[in-house]
Amino acid sequence: MQVSSVRNPVALLSAIGIEQTAAIYYQTAPAVLVSQTLARKQGALTANGALSVNTGKFTGRSPKDKFIVKDALTAATVNWNDFNIPMSADHFDRLYTKITAYFKGKEIWVRDCVACADPAYRVGIQVVTETPWANLFAYNMFLRPGDEELEDMHAEWTVIQAPGFFADPATDGTRQGNFAAISFERKTVLIGGTAYTGEIKKGIFTILNYILPQMHGVLPMHCSANQDEHGDTAIFFGLSGTGKTTLSADPARKLIGDDEHGWSSHHIFNFEGGCYAKCIDLSEEKEPQIYKAIREGALLENVSCFEGTNKVDFANKCITENTRVSYPLDYIDNAVIPSVGNIPSNIFFLTCDAFGVLPPISRLTPAQAMYQFISGYTARVAGTETGVTEPTTTFSTCFGAPFLPLHPVQYAQLLGQKLKQQDVAVWLINTGWTGGPYGTGQRISLKYTRAMVTAALSGQLDRIAYKDFPFFGFGIPEHCPGVPAELLDPRNTWADKEAFDKQAADLADRFIQNFKKYGAQADPEILSASPKI
Repeated sequence: MQVSSVRNPVALLSAIGIEQTAAIYYQTAPAVLVSQTLARKQGALTANGALSVNTGKFTGRSPKDKFIVKDALTAATVNWNDFNIPMSADHFDRLYTKITAYFKGKEIWVRDCVACADPAYRVGIQVVTETPWANLFAYNMFLRPGDEELEDMHAEWTVIQAPGFFADPATDGTRQGNFAAISFERKTVLIGGTAYTGEIKKGIFTILNYILPQMHGVLPMHCSANQDEHGDTAIFFGLSGTGKTTLSADPARKLIGDDEHGWSSHHIFNFEGGCYAKCIDLSEEKEPQIYKAIREGALLENVSCFEGTNKVDFANKCITENTRVSYPLDYIDNAVIPSVGNIPSNIFFLTCDAFGVLPPISRLTPAQAMYQFISGYTARVAGTETGVTEPTTTFSTCFGAPFLPLHPVQYAQLLGQKLKQQDVAVWLINTGWTGGPYGTGQRISLKYTRAMVTAALSGQLDRIAYKDFPFFGFGIPEHCPGVPAELLDPRNTWADKEAFDKQAADLADRFIQNFKKYGAQADPEILSASPKI
């Protein structure tokens, strides 16, 4: 048994009902976790020194198997839906008893860590895992307290991850053997039947999305954030494929974080101490910061190597397209440590509009920002999925629907309050198509997108006239340094103006139809920002 001089892991585990284990490894150093993984033949070293593992059957989250205990605390506060599936307290208690008993006679890895870089909102977390590499993930992704902080630390939340334990749907209230269940009453997350480490990360994100708005008035955000040398902060929201990582990874700016943040009355702050980046088709040319971060101590998931070598083939999708790497935030050369920034001056909503309708850049009013935040729009292009022959709309509320326990309108109203109190500019950036839809038009040049973002960040767009964009009412700048003027109004780029009007009306109607499910909760200000046909 590896025992820390700071805390007694036997007592820690006994307190949560785990006893008589074969071995306990507490706050184990990353290099030792890598060695333990290799010794148990659970992973391999790649040519760049990173540890590579395969998460098995599950190479991503399983949203239909994510549960929240429905009790007196959550019954009236959680927005119950396909992402927030209720579980009874009895079923959770039964799972808890089974999963803690499962560890009897087994090795176990325990890590105390912290979420939220702002000390005012820090949450202590104890992560209990069945494998050493899952414990390495926790080390990489959460904030790492020193021995002095550990002495006084209270782990408010516990995460127990046991990929080898499977629920019995007939008696445990699950859909199948794998599950991720959260009890806000017991302050515990149970993960079983899946080794995908993202369930650990997103379990904590879901918790923070519940407690921070209600207890502290902090807006939790699924976004990246960076700042310039003077501390001017920008936030980037966007679903997969919209360019969030590319546009926020600016060598001229410092990275605060790439995925999860909170917005308080004084700061924005990273929830995490690391990054969990997609690495499909990764190259040093396209994403140099991420590429260089894949080194000793980093954890690669579900990647493949070139045959006969241990060199990673980042283009290989034979296991999954959702290949991932986790690493500590300080692996990024220009990271902000501690990862706390000033109130943002600019917010960017990124969308990849495959219909070729939305302007490449437009300025939003607070009401439009709230409406677009709730909508969380992007589009998938034809050919990416079997049977998809034309662009399809994707709406993910607040750009992170699967992780939002509260009603989306609550997050949007909190966003609106902060925008008005702190005079923040909000921009909608279309990184998709212009001149026609996918297949007819062309993708907006990354060079022009970067120029537009730079102009917004530098304040150059504050002194330019704007005109209204039909149907949606957004403000389109009439000029932007480094961008052809005709590109700014998408209607100008279409040869067939009537076809554009028809396509724009169709997209506007899709927004309207999608928003109907939020209409009863949205206030008149938000509803006033609905597209007009």
